[in-house]
Amino acid sequence: MTSPGCRGLTAALLLLCATTAAFAELSDKLRDDSELSQFYSQVEQNPIANATLTLRSCTIFVPTNEAFQRYKGNIHVLYHISTSAFSKEQLPKSVSSDMGGNPPLYITKNRNGDIYVNNARIIPSLSVEMTNREGKRQVMHIIDEVLQPLSVQKNAQDNINNPDAMQFLQMAEQLDLNDFHLRTYRSQVTLAKKESVYQSPGAHTFLIPIDESFKLSARSGLVDAKVIDGHVIPNTVIFTAASQHDDPKTSAAFEDLLKVTVSFFKQKDGKMYVKSNTIVGDAKHHEGVVLAEIVKANIPVQNGVVHLIHRPLMIIDTTVTDFLKSFKENGENGALRKFYEVIMDNGGEVLDDITNLSEVTILAPSNDAWNASLIENLLRNRKKMREILNMHIIRDRLNVDKIRQKNANMIAQVPTVNNSTFLYFNVKGEGADAVITVEGGGVNATIVQADVAQTNGYVHIIDRVLGVPHTTVLGKLETDPMMSDTYKMGQFSHFNDQLNNTQRRFTYFVPRDKGWQKTELDYPSAHKKLFMPDFSYHSKSILERHLAIADHVFTMKDLVQYSQQAGNVVLPTFRDSLQIRVEEEAGRYVIIWNYKKINVYRPDVECTNGIIHVIDYPLLEERDVVVSGGSYLTESSICILLANLIMITVAKILN
Repeated sequence: MTSPGCRGLTAALLLLCATTAAFAELSDKLRDDSELSQFYSQVEQNPIANATLTLRSCTIFVPTNEAFQRYKGNIHVLYHISTSAFSKEQLPKSVSSDMGGNPPLYITKNRNGDIYVNNARIIPSLSVEMTNREGKRQVMHIIDEVLQPLSVQKNAQDNINNPDAMQFLQMAEQLDLNDFHLRTYRSQVTLAKKESVYQSPGAHTFLIPIDESFKLSARSGLVDAKVIDGHVIPNTVIFTAASQHDDPKTSAAFEDLLKVTVSFFKQKDGKMYVKSNTIVGDAKHHEGVVLAEIVKANIPVQNGVVHLIHRPLMIIDTTVTDFLKSFKENGENGALRKFYEVIMDNGGEVLDDITNLSEVTILAPSNDAWNASLIENLLRNRKKMREILNMHIIRDRLNVDKIRQKNANMIAQVPTVNNSTFLYFNVKGEGADAVITVEGGGVNATIVQADVAQTNGYVHIIDRVLGVPHTTVLGKLETDPMMSDTYKMGQFSHFNDQLNNTQRRFTYFVPRDKGWQKTELDYPSAHKKLFMPDFSYHSKSILERHLAIADHVFTMKDLVQYSQQAGNVVLPTFRDSLQIRVEEEAGRYVIIWNYKKINVYRPDVECTNGIIHVIDYPLLEERDVVVSGGSYLTESSICILLANLIMITVAKILN
């Protein structure tokens, strides 16, 4: 039988073992885990970190070994430790680190629910909570990046601990900023008496242009108090890894007469950009978007985070030509590097044409857009590339608001610098969710960055190169909003099945949706039945009339030339032939068929296995539709019905 004293001693020993095991668990985790051993070696070498783990409550943010391998700077282990314990659910917007001066660590969350500490993501499900031998609560979070505090140059004369954004500007020469200098912008902040904006307590995002961005002598004079406000996102800390793509945030320059938003976005090549959008401008601050590349990101300060950018926001002081040229001269505008290179590789005449335009809008394909396999073969063909590049140029200042106005009641049709070529804009959705597409030469592209403003026009960045087809006739029908009715009719009649065949060359005269709507007025009952599966045979026979099949395609220019030579053109179709004449009137094409004039709304929509001509009305006449028993039948259907009746009658006579 055990005495009460022995039982008490045993309980005490068990409690001691339990608390020792709890502490050992954290130490063992850091020492033995193959993914965390490098951070443990840093803790071992730091007496303060060791003492914190032994004696105090704390939260530690532990980078994985993989994160250490990517990191090239100095390791600051105390910057990863806070002397308060916070689970993921308890983390406030900022926590004080144990580094000298106690610089804050900023906690943010993205739309997916991921939690970030500065620019490092907390890896879900790996957080650990325990109590050390002193009874202090401790929490460990595993992160995917090493935390990097503000870095000071080795020869710095001042003791710089946890500066605010204004002190950061004032001491920039002593900081490790990759040889970037900030004197010009700092002078403008002082001149405009805006120091208080950068001294403001709280947690803000500061965007600071580097000195190199002020090479244009007059640019610094345009940095007034409102422009400085436009470089600050108040009460919101945005680190690049946690930033939401193209999510506009209200800048400090947001009031009744001037409204400026700022947003971040990332290219596929990994480069981060920030843009200002002056939604409401005034005499000094024009409406439009200004893009800036982030050249040094995620610099934490006492009252937020600083990003250094390659040019000031809000300031619109370059022409479209200068904007494109700046890539070569200053290494700027990386988002359009390949577009500029293609222009110059083709002799640069296109850039001269742009320069000579007093008002111009450019649809500039992104770097990724030029990686399509079909484009590489075309780059050597200067004549074709000149046509393609010209397809991206509009003789007008065309921003999103103008596109919306043109698109109010129909798909907007806009001439390019070659007046015989048109682009077709379509707006889907409203407000921030709106998607704007543009079609040119058979290619549907999406505007990924609109309204990049210049003094003489706009640049819209698009995700495809216009005029270089990448889809079949069927693929084009399926995706183009103007041809949806023809696509639907062809689907239920199985007419579309052939249109993916890349061994054939199709010339397809496709009625646009508004054309089919016109037939509803002319033949209301017939129109309804043409779109019913029960009448698919009739729909198919009408569509067959619109499709020419040959060993080559027929462009509108070809058809005009043949018409001039022979009067009429006979095109081979699936069952018979199509006889038409094509004329050009005031830069527009017109098809004459059965004494009826039909306008060509969009000529020469190129596809990988053919070409589409979008027409204003179907090749359809009243005599094609005959009433029989309350339903409408085509002539060919009646012939088949009569033949069947004759065969039945003959069979009865023979019997």
